[in-house]
Amino acid sequence: MRWTFHGERSIYRSPWLDVRLADVELPDGRRFEHHLVRVRPSAGVAAIDALGRVLLIWRHRFIPDTWGWEIPGGRVEPGEDAAQAAAREVLEETGWRPGPLHPLLELRPSPGLTDGLHHIFRADGAARVGEPTDVEAERIEWVPLSAAPELIARGDVGSASTASALLYLLTTTGGEGAGAT
Repeated sequence: MRWTFHGERSIYRSPWLDVRLADVELPDGRRFEHHLVRVRPSAGVAAIDALGRVLLIWRHRFIPDTWGWEIPGGRVEPGEDAAQAAAREVLEETGWRPGPLHPLLELRPSPGLTDGLHHIFRADGAARVGEPTDVEAERIEWVPLSAAPELIARGDVGSASTASALLYLLTTTGGEGAGAT
């Protein structure tokens, strides 16, 4: 059943997010204000090499106070398309330039609260070009894609976008390396 949207207003805005109150009505006629968060889209890359390994960063996330493996990624900046942002983020966060990018997934990790859209790309390999310029990771490693289910099960992958990308790649490539279809 579809809700009726009557409008919304901002209650807090920053360059990172816009917290809003939406005036909504349920199909049974009940009307109320619903909190929502509007954010710019983000983009990430699951770069996979010829050995079936994926480039991941091990980083701390202060909000849940957890450590975990993530694909490199970040916000799409004004004037960028998602693929440009994804390639830029990989290079900044890892020092690796991704190979050709292919759209993999578009995800909305929490559609009941935010309009956040995550564009996930697959890269066939990557070339080491230097040190990261945006140091967010404690470690940067090529991790076997076949290890994804175990890493997710033990809580070493806490990002829903990363887990989705790894599992999707695993099921569509059979854990094969770059060039697999």
